[in-house]
Amino acid sequence: MKKFLVIRFSSIGDIVLTSPVLRCLKNTYPNCTIHYLTKAQYAGILANNPFVDKVYSIKEEIDEISKDLQSEGYDFVIDLHHNLRTFRLKQKLGKASAAFPKLNVQKFLLTTFKWNKMPDIHIVDRYFKTVEKLGVVNDQKGLDFFITENDHVNLPEHGITTPFMAFSIGAQFATKRLTKEKIVSLISKINAPVVLLGGPGDKEVGEFITEQSKNNTINLCGELSLNQSASVLKQSAKVISHDTGLMHIASAFQKEIISIWGNTVPALGMYPYLPQEGSKYSIHEVELSCRPCSKIGYQQCPKKHFKCMENQDLEAISKTINQ
Repeated sequence: MKKFLVIRFSSIGDIVLTSPVLRCLKNTYPNCTIHYLTKAQYAGILANNPFVDKVYSIKEEIDEISKDLQSEGYDFVIDLHHNLRTFRLKQKLGKASAAFPKLNVQKFLLTTFKWNKMPDIHIVDRYFKTVEKLGVVNDQKGLDFFITENDHVNLPEHGITTPFMAFSIGAQFATKRLTKEKIVSLISKINAPVVLLGGPGDKEVGEFITEQSKNNTINLCGELSLNQSASVLKQSAKVISHDTGLMHIASAFQKEIISIWGNTVPALGMYPYLPQEGSKYSIHEVELSCRPCSKIGYQQCPKKHFKCMENQDLEAISKTINQ
Protein backbone atom coordinates (compact mmCIF):
# COMPACT_ATOMS: atom_id res chain seq x y z
CA MET A 1 0.00 0.00 0.00
CA LYS A 2 1.38 3.40 -1.04
CA LYS A 3 1.60 6.27 1.38
CA PHE A 4 1.73 9.82 0.03
CA LEU A 5 2.30 13.24 1.57
CA VAL A 6 0.81 16.18 -0.35
CA ILE A 7 2.01 19.68 0.57
CA ARG A 8 0.26 22.98 -0.07
CA PHE A 9 0.51 25.53 2.73
CA SER A 10 -1.84 28.23 1.45
CA SER A 11 -4.23 29.73 0.57
CA ILE A 12 -7.94 28.96 0.15
CA GLY A 13 -8.06 29.00 -3.65
CA ASP A 14 -4.69 27.31 -4.10
CA ILE A 15 -5.69 24.43 -1.82
CA VAL A 16 -9.05 23.97 -3.57
CA LEU A 17 -7.17 23.86 -6.88
CA THR A 18 -5.16 20.85 -5.63
CA SER A 19 -8.34 18.80 -5.10
CA PRO A 20 -8.37 17.05 -8.51
CA VAL A 21 -4.88 15.70 -7.80
CA LEU A 22 -6.10 14.14 -4.54
CA ARG A 23 -9.11 12.52 -6.22
CA CYS A 24 -7.15 11.16 -9.17
CA LEU A 25 -4.30 9.96 -6.94
CA LYS A 26 -6.80 7.98 -4.83
CA ASN A 27 -8.50 6.59 -7.93
CA THR A 28 -5.15 5.48 -9.38
CA TYR A 29 -4.07 3.88 -6.08
CA PRO A 30 -7.37 2.88 -4.41
CA ASN A 31 -5.69 1.40 -1.34
CA CYS A 32 -3.22 4.22 -0.80
CA THR A 33 -3.00 6.55 2.20
CA ILE A 34 -2.94 10.28 1.52
CA HIS A 35 -1.80 12.81 4.12
CA TYR A 36 -1.95 16.56 3.47
CA LEU A 37 0.25 19.24 5.04
CA THR A 38 -1.04 22.80 5.13
CA LYS A 39 -1.19 25.85 7.40
CA ALA A 40 -3.42 25.57 10.45
CA GLN A 41 -5.90 28.23 9.29
CA TYR A 42 -6.61 26.26 6.11
CA ALA A 43 -6.88 22.76 7.55
CA GLY A 44 -10.67 22.98 7.64
CA ILE A 45 -10.79 23.10 3.84
CA LEU A 46 -9.59 19.49 3.80
CA ALA A 47 -11.45 18.18 6.86
CA ASN A 48 -14.38 16.76 4.87
CA ASN A 49 -12.41 15.55 1.85
CA PRO A 50 -12.93 11.76 1.52
CA PHE A 51 -9.71 11.42 -0.49
CA VAL A 52 -7.54 12.69 2.40
CA ASP A 53 -6.85 10.28 5.23
CA LYS A 54 -5.09 12.71 7.58
CA VAL A 55 -4.38 16.43 7.70
CA TYR A 56 -1.20 17.77 9.27
CA SER A 57 -0.85 21.50 9.86
CA ILE A 58 1.71 24.05 10.93
CA LYS A 59 1.39 27.58 12.28
CA GLU A 60 4.56 28.85 10.64
CA GLU A 61 7.56 26.49 10.55
CA ILE A 62 8.00 22.88 9.44
CA ASP A 63 9.99 22.11 12.62
CA GLU A 64 6.63 22.10 14.42
CA ILE A 65 5.71 18.88 12.66
CA SER A 66 8.81 17.41 10.97
CA LYS A 67 9.40 14.65 13.55
CA ASP A 68 5.81 13.45 13.26
CA LEU A 69 6.11 13.40 9.49
CA GLN A 70 9.42 11.51 9.63
CA SER A 71 7.72 8.78 11.64
CA GLU A 72 5.03 8.26 8.98
CA GLY A 73 7.26 6.45 6.48
CA TYR A 74 5.97 8.04 3.29
CA ASP A 75 6.70 6.44 -0.07
CA PHE A 76 6.42 9.68 -2.05
CA VAL A 77 6.12 13.41 -1.34
CA ILE A 78 4.00 15.52 -3.71
CA ASP A 79 5.12 19.13 -3.31
CA LEU A 80 2.44 21.45 -4.67
CA HIS A 81 3.86 24.51 -2.90
CA HIS A 82 7.54 24.34 -3.90
CA ASN A 83 9.38 26.82 -1.73
CA LEU A 84 12.33 26.85 0.67
CA ARG A 85 10.29 25.34 3.51
CA THR A 86 9.14 22.40 1.41
CA PHE A 87 12.71 21.89 0.18
CA ARG A 88 13.93 21.69 3.76
CA LEU A 89 11.14 19.31 4.71
CA LYS A 90 11.86 16.99 1.80
CA GLN A 91 15.50 16.90 2.84
CA LYS A 92 14.49 15.91 6.36
CA LEU A 93 12.15 13.19 5.11
CA GLY A 94 14.65 11.80 2.61
CA LYS A 95 11.93 10.31 0.41
CA ALA A 96 11.29 10.30 -3.32
CA SER A 97 9.43 13.46 -4.30
CA ALA A 98 8.32 15.76 -7.07
CA ALA A 99 7.51 19.49 -7.10
CA PHE A 100 5.21 21.33 -9.46
CA PRO A 101 6.69 23.85 -11.92
CA LYS A 102 6.17 27.19 -10.19
CA LEU A 103 7.35 29.29 -13.17
CA ASN A 104 8.71 32.11 -11.00
CA VAL A 105 10.90 33.47 -13.80
CA GLN A 106 7.97 33.64 -16.20
CA LYS A 107 5.80 35.32 -13.55
CA PHE A 108 8.56 37.87 -12.90
CA LEU A 109 8.84 38.68 -16.60
CA LEU A 110 5.08 39.10 -16.91
CA THR A 111 4.56 41.27 -13.82
CA THR A 112 7.74 43.35 -14.21
CA PHE A 113 8.24 43.73 -17.96
CA LYS A 114 4.83 42.57 -19.26
CA TRP A 115 6.55 39.87 -21.31
CA ASN A 116 4.13 36.98 -21.35
CA LYS A 117 6.20 33.80 -21.43
CA MET A 118 3.66 31.88 -19.36
CA PRO A 119 2.49 28.61 -20.93
CA ASP A 120 -1.18 28.48 -21.86
CA ILE A 121 -1.94 25.96 -19.13
CA HIS A 122 -4.04 26.17 -15.98
CA ILE A 123 -2.28 25.73 -12.64
CA VAL A 124 -4.33 22.56 -12.06
CA ASP A 125 -2.68 20.97 -15.08
CA ARG A 126 0.71 22.10 -13.77
CA TYR A 127 -0.12 20.38 -10.49
CA PHE A 128 -0.75 17.18 -12.46
CA LYS A 129 2.77 17.41 -13.92
CA THR A 130 3.94 16.62 -10.38
CA VAL A 131 2.24 13.20 -10.36
CA GLU A 132 2.90 12.21 -13.97
CA LYS A 133 5.65 9.76 -12.97
CA LEU A 134 3.13 8.06 -10.68
CA GLY A 135 0.83 7.38 -13.62
CA VAL A 136 -1.85 9.76 -12.33
CA VAL A 137 -3.95 11.34 -15.10
CA ASN A 138 -6.43 14.21 -14.87
CA ASP A 139 -9.98 12.84 -15.12
CA GLN A 140 -11.28 16.26 -16.21
CA LYS A 141 -14.03 16.19 -13.58
CA GLY A 142 -13.02 19.54 -12.14
CA LEU A 143 -12.52 20.71 -8.57
CA ASP A 144 -13.90 19.28 -5.33
CA PHE A 145 -15.17 21.07 -2.26
CA PHE A 146 -16.94 19.03 0.40
CA ILE A 147 -19.39 20.41 2.96
CA THR A 148 -21.50 18.53 5.48
CA GLU A 149 -25.16 18.85 6.38
CA ASN A 150 -24.09 20.88 9.41
CA ASP A 151 -22.69 23.51 7.05
CA HIS A 152 -25.95 23.85 5.10
CA VAL A 153 -27.37 27.38 5.21
CA ASN A 154 -31.15 27.67 5.36
CA LEU A 155 -31.73 30.58 3.02
CA PRO A 156 -35.14 31.75 4.32
CA GLU A 157 -33.64 32.15 7.81
CA HIS A 158 -31.49 34.91 6.32
CA GLY A 159 -34.30 36.43 4.29
CA ILE A 160 -32.90 35.07 1.03
CA THR A 161 -35.28 34.22 -1.79
CA THR A 162 -34.34 32.28 -4.91
CA PRO A 163 -33.06 32.69 -7.51
CA PHE A 164 -30.31 35.00 -6.27
CA MET A 165 -26.79 36.05 -7.24
CA ALA A 166 -23.93 35.39 -4.81
CA PHE A 167 -21.34 38.20 -4.84
CA SER A 168 -17.96 37.48 -3.26
CA ILE A 169 -16.90 41.06 -2.56
CA GLY A 170 -13.62 40.40 -0.77
CA ALA A 171 -10.04 39.64 -1.72
CA GLN A 172 -6.85 39.64 0.31
CA PHE A 173 -5.50 42.69 -1.54
CA ALA A 174 -7.38 45.88 -2.39
CA THR A 175 -6.09 45.96 -5.97
CA LYS A 176 -8.03 42.74 -6.67
CA ARG A 177 -11.35 44.24 -5.53
CA LEU A 178 -13.86 46.61 -7.05
CA THR A 179 -14.36 49.69 -4.89
CA LYS A 180 -17.48 49.66 -2.73
CA GLU A 181 -18.94 52.46 -4.85
CA LYS A 182 -18.41 50.41 -8.03
CA ILE A 183 -20.07 47.40 -6.40
CA VAL A 184 -23.10 49.55 -5.49
CA SER A 185 -23.30 50.77 -9.08
CA LEU A 186 -23.05 47.23 -10.44
CA ILE A 187 -25.71 45.87 -8.09
CA SER A 188 -28.08 48.64 -9.20
CA LYS A 189 -27.99 47.04 -12.67
CA ILE A 190 -28.69 43.46 -11.53
CA ASN A 191 -32.25 42.18 -11.93
CA ALA A 192 -32.17 39.70 -9.06
CA PRO A 193 -31.53 39.58 -5.31
CA VAL A 194 -27.84 39.76 -4.42
CA VAL A 195 -26.20 38.09 -1.40
CA LEU A 196 -22.83 39.50 -0.35
CA LEU A 197 -20.21 37.03 0.88
CA GLY A 198 -16.86 37.69 2.53
CA GLY A 199 -14.92 37.47 5.76
CA PRO A 200 -15.10 39.60 8.92
CA GLY A 201 -12.87 42.20 7.26
CA ASP A 202 -15.51 42.71 4.55
CA LYS A 203 -18.41 43.25 6.97
CA GLU A 204 -18.22 47.04 7.10
CA VAL A 205 -17.96 47.33 3.32
CA GLY A 206 -20.90 44.94 2.99
CA GLU A 207 -22.95 47.15 5.29
CA PHE A 208 -22.15 50.21 3.17
CA ILE A 209 -23.18 48.36 0.00
CA THR A 210 -26.49 47.15 1.44
CA GLU A 211 -27.31 50.64 2.75
CA GLN A 212 -26.64 52.17 -0.66
CA SER A 213 -28.24 49.41 -2.74
CA LYS A 214 -31.77 48.29 -3.44
CA ASN A 215 -33.70 46.32 -0.84
CA ASN A 216 -32.80 43.03 -2.52
CA THR A 217 -29.19 43.06 -1.24
CA ILE A 218 -28.31 41.00 1.83
CA ASN A 219 -24.96 41.25 3.61
CA LEU A 220 -23.64 37.96 5.04
CA CYS A 221 -19.99 39.08 5.19
CA GLY A 222 -18.45 37.99 8.48
CA GLU A 223 -21.60 36.08 9.45
CA LEU A 224 -20.72 32.67 8.02
CA SER A 225 -17.89 30.17 8.16
CA LEU A 226 -16.07 29.34 4.95
CA ASN A 227 -18.07 26.13 4.56
CA GLN A 228 -21.34 27.99 5.18
CA SER A 229 -20.36 30.54 2.54
CA ALA A 230 -19.74 27.59 0.24
CA SER A 231 -23.28 26.39 0.97
CA VAL A 232 -24.66 29.76 -0.14
CA LEU A 233 -22.56 29.61 -3.31
CA LYS A 234 -23.90 26.14 -4.04
CA GLN A 235 -27.50 27.36 -3.80
CA SER A 236 -27.01 30.49 -5.93
CA ALA A 237 -28.04 30.99 -9.54
CA LYS A 238 -24.71 32.58 -10.51
CA VAL A 239 -21.57 33.74 -8.70
CA ILE A 240 -19.91 37.13 -9.11
CA SER A 241 -16.36 37.15 -7.81
CA HIS A 242 -12.98 38.77 -7.94
CA ASP A 243 -9.84 36.65 -8.39
CA THR A 244 -10.20 34.98 -5.01
CA GLY A 245 -10.76 31.72 -3.15
CA LEU A 246 -14.57 31.75 -3.29
CA MET A 247 -14.31 31.89 -7.08
CA HIS A 248 -12.55 28.52 -7.03
CA ILE A 249 -15.05 27.06 -4.56
CA ALA A 250 -17.82 28.18 -6.94
CA SER A 251 -15.96 26.33 -9.71
CA ALA A 252 -16.08 23.18 -7.60
CA PHE A 253 -19.88 23.48 -7.61
CA GLN A 254 -19.84 24.11 -11.37
CA LYS A 255 -21.61 27.44 -11.00
CA GLU A 256 -21.68 30.00 -13.76
CA ILE A 257 -19.07 32.54 -12.68
CA ILE A 258 -18.76 36.21 -13.58
CA SER A 259 -15.11 36.85 -12.78
CA ILE A 260 -13.84 40.45 -12.34
CA TRP A 261 -10.06 41.00 -12.50
CA GLY A 262 -7.98 43.93 -11.30
CA ASN A 263 -4.20 43.91 -11.00
CA THR A 264 -3.81 40.17 -11.69
CA VAL A 265 -4.47 38.48 -15.02
CA PRO A 266 -5.84 35.08 -16.10
CA ALA A 267 -2.56 34.42 -17.94
CA LEU A 268 -1.04 33.60 -14.54
CA GLY A 269 -3.06 30.39 -14.78
CA MET A 270 -5.61 30.70 -11.97
CA TYR A 271 -8.83 31.56 -13.78
CA PRO A 272 -12.00 29.50 -13.01
CA TYR A 273 -11.28 25.83 -13.60
CA LEU A 274 -14.37 24.39 -15.26
CA PRO A 275 -13.37 21.60 -17.67
CA GLN A 276 -16.80 19.94 -17.58
CA GLU A 277 -18.89 20.14 -20.74
CA GLY A 278 -21.50 22.90 -20.53
CA SER A 279 -19.77 24.84 -17.74
CA LYS A 280 -19.70 28.61 -18.19
CA TYR A 281 -17.67 31.53 -16.93
CA SER A 282 -16.83 35.00 -18.15
CA ILE A 283 -13.72 37.09 -17.54
CA HIS A 284 -14.03 40.87 -17.17
CA GLU A 285 -10.81 42.86 -17.24
CA VAL A 286 -9.42 46.15 -18.50
CA GLU A 287 -6.49 46.00 -20.91
CA LEU A 288 -3.77 48.28 -19.54
CA SER A 289 -0.03 48.54 -20.10
CA CYS A 290 0.54 48.34 -16.33
CA ARG A 291 -1.27 45.00 -15.87
CA PRO A 292 -0.38 42.74 -14.23
CA CYS A 293 1.47 44.81 -11.65
CA SER A 294 1.76 41.83 -9.29
CA LYS A 295 1.07 38.10 -9.20
CA ILE A 296 -0.70 38.64 -5.86
CA GLY A 297 -1.73 42.24 -5.27
CA TYR A 298 -1.25 45.46 -3.31
CA GLN A 299 -3.29 47.42 -0.79
CA GLN A 300 -3.27 50.41 -3.14
CA CYS A 301 -2.63 50.94 -6.84
CA PRO A 302 1.12 51.50 -7.47
CA LYS A 303 0.20 53.96 -10.24
CA LYS A 304 -2.39 55.74 -8.05
CA HIS A 305 -5.09 55.61 -10.77
CA PHE A 306 -6.57 52.11 -10.19
CA LYS A 307 -7.88 52.05 -13.75
CA CYS A 308 -7.97 48.24 -13.77
CA MET A 309 -11.08 48.45 -11.58
CA GLU A 310 -12.26 52.02 -12.08
CA ASN A 311 -12.60 51.44 -15.84
CA GLN A 312 -14.50 48.15 -15.59
CA ASP A 313 -17.47 48.00 -18.01
CA LEU A 314 -20.34 47.58 -15.56
CA GLU A 315 -22.90 47.49 -18.36
CA ALA A 316 -21.18 44.50 -19.95
CA ILE A 317 -20.80 42.75 -16.58
CA SER A 318 -24.44 43.28 -15.61
CA LYS A 319 -25.60 42.11 -19.04
CA THR A 320 -23.78 38.82 -18.49
CA ILE A 321 -25.29 38.49 -15.02
CA ASN A 322 -28.83 39.23 -16.18
CA GLN A 323 -28.82 36.92 -19.19
